[in-house]
Amino acid sequence: MQISILLPYKENYSKDKAGAVSLFVKDLVKSSIFKNNIKIFGSTNNKKILTKNYINIESKSLFLKSSNSEYVKNFIQNDAFKRTDILEIHNRPNYIKLIKPYYKNKIFLFFHNDPLSMNGSKSKDERVYLLNNVDRIIFNSNWSKNRFFINIEKSKTTENKTTICYQSTSKTKINFSSKNKTITFIGKLNTAKGYDLFGNTIIKILNKYKDWKAYVIGDEPREIIEFKHDNLKILGFKNNDFILNFLKKNSISIICSRWEEPFGRTSLEAASRGCATIISNRGGLPETSKSAIILKYLNEKNLYKKISELIDNPKKLLKFQKNNYNNFYLTHKFVSNILDNLRKKFIITKFNLNLKKKFKILHITNFNYRFDGRLQYNTGRRINNGFVRLGHNVLTLSDRDILSQNKSLTDPLGKKTLEKKIINSYENFKPDLAIFGHADNVSLEAISYLKDKGVKLSQWFLDPISKHGPDYNNNKKRILDKIDFLETSFITTDPNALDFEIKNSFFMPNPCDESFEIMDNSKKNCDFDVFFAMSHGVHRGDLKKGKNDNREIFLKKLVNMNKLIKFDIYGMNNIQPIWGDDFINNLSNSSMGLNLSRGKPIKYYSSDRIAQLMGNGLLTFIDEKTKFSDFFSNKEIVTYKDINDLSYKLNKYKKDAIQRKKIAGNGKKSYFKYFNSTLVSRYIINKTLDIKNTDTYIWEK
Repeated sequence: MQISILLPYKENYSKDKAGAVSLFVKDLVKSSIFKNNIKIFGSTNNKKILTKNYINIESKSLFLKSSNSEYVKNFIQNDAFKRTDILEIHNRPNYIKLIKPYYKNKIFLFFHNDPLSMNGSKSKDERVYLLNNVDRIIFNSNWSKNRFFINIEKSKTTENKTTICYQSTSKTKINFSSKNKTITFIGKLNTAKGYDLFGNTIIKILNKYKDWKAYVIGDEPREIIEFKHDNLKILGFKNNDFILNFLKKNSISIICSRWEEPFGRTSLEAASRGCATIISNRGGLPETSKSAIILKYLNEKNLYKKISELIDNPKKLLKFQKNNYNNFYLTHKFVSNILDNLRKKFIITKFNLNLKKKFKILHITNFNYRFDGRLQYNTGRRINNGFVRLGHNVLTLSDRDILSQNKSLTDPLGKKTLEKKIINSYENFKPDLAIFGHADNVSLEAISYLKDKGVKLSQWFLDPISKHGPDYNNNKKRILDKIDFLETSFITTDPNALDFEIKNSFFMPNPCDESFEIMDNSKKNCDFDVFFAMSHGVHRGDLKKGKNDNREIFLKKLVNMNKLIKFDIYGMNNIQPIWGDDFINNLSNSSMGLNLSRGKPIKYYSSDRIAQLMGNGLLTFIDEKTKFSDFFSNKEIVTYKDINDLSYKLNKYKKDAIQRKKIAGNGKKSYFKYFNSTLVSRYIINKTLDIKNTDTYIWEK
């Protein structure tokens, strides 16, 4: 197990010059239960590194090349990157696109600044990309999170993708009676931080209250703002240990920023050391302390008034000091636990899965319960049978049946009920995997919920997705709809033959099943020569008036060309489609089957009809452009070039019964050997869980 933390390029992860990001990482790693499994990657010339688990990525500035790109490139080439299970990227959303093509495990993205000010998250499209390609986005305040979602609609999906993880600091015992009469300003000495406002005000305070002193810790080489007073000390930049010790004795801390601070570490640390803290109402500053004094108006007059009230009333000063201290809760351990709990969801699940041999599978597809057995012989049931034969515990949800049976005035489509059932099924069953088969009506919110719980997600898809096939645009949309949430996709077309990319997609043959394909027509004489069946819609069940299928033209021509061939064709010429037991009975009467799918032939695509033809011992004919010859020889299947070649071969094998039966028998045997439901189901599981295959899959050769 390995967690890798990638710091921004040139982040100074050192004892002398560490900034807020470095301190956040250092403190939470030390408090993490995973500290022995974490490596921190950065790029700095400083040799005084904060922790030993740091790895420096050497990255030189190159002419006409991005330093950040080179830095990320060098990180990817590091051996530890390849072993990373969770990659945590800090404050650089633009790194995601550079890393994503080379990394398939989990990614956390931390925002320490305003997302709208950062390369890679300024535009709405960039932020939507992050939501779709990062497993968890972690903000340092609600203010930062709200900025991220400007012009983006929040939903359960997006909420499940995000977490608030504040900065933290230590908490130590404070002796309030030993606090000095001091006021501090800590940070960059510029107008954005309100240093000019502080300086003008503090001079007046020190002139009035002679026994009080003020200290300034910080620097700013780019903006010179100078104040002088006998009781004002400018200490310059100091490391964090010095600041925390200094605040223990300090009484009042001022953080009067003009800019929208995403969080505000100075206010946090002042609260942890029992300082009365005065802050401006900017950005995430109000989230740093439950008991800070918030300036209603950010001007010298109001700041002077608030400081004076504390100095003039020692009891009030002590009250704010103690309230700030007592209400402080953002310790390293507290915040580290938030992050560790997130890591557990993604890591522990993964490693528990690797130790298992049997899994709990939530299989969501259309099992067609509402059709009373008419559609019993479907691929979803074949795949499900494979899962069960492998010994896995399978919970089935028939999504379309649930929609059909749960429509109401409050839920007109039944989708709310379906989403609730999926969530409740997770809570009661706790699946390791959820596998979707054509489950188009499952909401992205439900899918995101399962993903957030650490469930591995996959889909199988049988419909044609060729550009030259039917319903191309709709089927393309369906297969890509939930792709960003899935580990894998399995399709009955060669992914490389498509004109678009499906991430992590694999070819899956249409499986046969020993409980469905129980006949062997190769061992008997049949009344008909050639069987073919199609429909105008599986769920409709009968011919639709005015609807045509391009295959009808081919079939009518084929029949006219072959008067001596006895065809048994359903779904055209006013002959209704057949289903269920009627389908099996009629199929048993033919010695040969034509596997003719909709659309132009494309590599490896076939409808699920091929499993029923070859699996039941019919001599099966298929267009050679499908490349099924990669799987089966001419001793197991018959391929044809065109309608004339098909006609010739149909007549040839009608006459030669011995060869016809021999090839058909070989085809049945080979189809069951290579394309059976148990093998296909194991392939789906192994690919999804990244388990090394022990079986041989001829489609992967």
